[in-house]
Amino acid sequence: MRSTGAALCATAMTILGSSFPVTGQLTGYPALPAQAARYLIAAALLWALVPRTGGRGPNGPDLLRLAGLAATGLVAFNVCVVETLRHAQPAVLGTMVGGAPLVLSVLGPAFSGRRPSTRIVGSCAIVVAGIALVQGGGHTSAAGLWWAFGALAGEVFFSLLAAPLLTGLGPVRVSAWACSLAVPELVIAATVTGGWRGLRVPTVTEAAALAYLGVVLTVVAFVCWYGGLRRLGVERAGMFAGLLPVASLAGTALIDRVTPAPAALLGTLLVTAGLAAGLSNWRATPSRTVPQTRTMTQTQTQTMVPEECATPVDQAERSAARTRSA
Repeated sequence: MRSTGAALCATAMTILGSSFPVTGQLTGYPALPAQAARYLIAAALLWALVPRTGGRGPNGPDLLRLAGLAATGLVAFNVCVVETLRHAQPAVLGTMVGGAPLVLSVLGPAFSGRRPSTRIVGSCAIVVAGIALVQGGGHTSAAGLWWAFGALAGEVFFSLLAAPLLTGLGPVRVSAWACSLAVPELVIAATVTGGWRGLRVPTVTEAAALAYLGVVLTVVAFVCWYGGLRRLGVERAGMFAGLLPVASLAGTALIDRVTPAPAALLGTLLVTAGLAAGLSNWRATPSRTVPQTRTMTQTQTQTMVPEECATPVDQAERSAARTRSA
C-alpha cells in the first residue's frame, strides 16, 4: 500500500512540476475565466468516474471543508501561480512552493494532535535545501514574491484540508467536489474583480494548455495525489513536493533546450537523499503485534503501525479493530 502511495505522490508532483511551463502559456489570457474553464472540464470528467468508486457523499461539515479547499488549494493557488509568472521567473515559483514539505511536516502532525517527527522534519529540510539549489532563486519583484508565497499557502491547504475527507469520501469524490465548487467561486471572483475583461476565444496554444491543465494536471494529478495522501499521511506525502522543482527544471530544459547547471544537478541529488531518508526511516520502523478478539478457537493478531507513523487509513483500520473487540 505504501509503495503504491509513494508512486502516486511522485506521479502527481511530476505532473505538477512539468506543468509550470504550460501554465506560462496562459499569462496573456484572463486568469479567472481560464481556471473556471479548466475546472469545469475536470469536474465533468471526475463526476463520470464517481459511480465507479467507493465512498459516501459529503455531509454539512464536509461541504464547508470542501469549499475551503476549493477556495484556497484550487482557486487561490492557481491565481497565485499565474500572477507569480507575470512578475517573476518560474524558478522563484518552484523554490517557494518547494517549501511545502517543511511546512507540511510540521502542520500535518499538529492538525492531527501529534508531535512533528524530528527525523521527518530533518528529511524535509534536506529536500528544501535541494530545491533551493535546483531553482537557484531566480529574479522577482516584490509582487512576485508575495504571489509566490500565496501559491505556497495554497499548496499546503490543498493537502491539509483534504486529508480528513479522503478515508470517507475517497480521492475521486473529493476531487470532483473540489473542482465543482471551484467553478462558481471563480465566476464570483471574476465578476467582483472585473476578471471577465479581455475575455476572448483562446488561441490554439492557449486551448491546448487549458485542455492539458484540465485533464492531465487536474483529473490525473489530483486523483494520484489524494490517493497517495490517503496512504502515506500528510507529512510523508508532503516530502514528494520536493520532486516538483526537479520536474519543473526538466520540463523547462526540454522546452527551452537548456542544460541544467551543476548546482541544479546537486540539488536533485539532495532532494532524492531527503526523500530516501524520510521514507527509509518509516519503512525501517519496527512494528508491534497486539492481541485482538478471540474468535471460536483461534486467536487473531494484527500488526499495528506505530502511533507516530499512523496514516488516516491506519487509523481507520485501528478504529474498526477496536469496535470489533468491544
